[in-house]
Amino acid sequence: QVQLAESGGGAVQSGNSLTLSCRASGGYFPRLSMGWFRQTQGKEREFVAGIAWHSGDTKYDDDVKGRFIISRDNAESTVYLHMNSLKTEDAAMYFCAANSLKAAISDRARYNYWGPGTQVTVFS
Repeated sequence: QVQLAESGGGAVQSGNSLTLSCRASGGYFPRLSMGWFRQTQGKEREFVAGIAWHSGDTKYDDDVKGRFIISRDNAESTVYLHMNSLKTEDAAMYFCAANSLKAAISDRARYNYWGPGTQVTVFS
């Protein structure tokens, strides 16, 4: 059973940067494709970024493309989300997720494992 634990959330002024981390345990991390999602109250959880285990390919939602970078460190069983030029609309609870598929995918229904989330607040 894979367990995920996010960290790095907090409050930051718009225009600044923040890096989220998600450490996995209980599974073979090099064979897990990872994703980041976010959710605000009353809205559905939405895809932010994903990284495939097989190729290392990455995928981003259009709203964050060019500002956010997803990366992974297999030796540390950790996936990161580097968030730059943050906007107030980026404020949300951020979740990491994992699956064993080869590709980086945006469909949250295909992720098997989820972390509890970390809160990001962006103030103007």
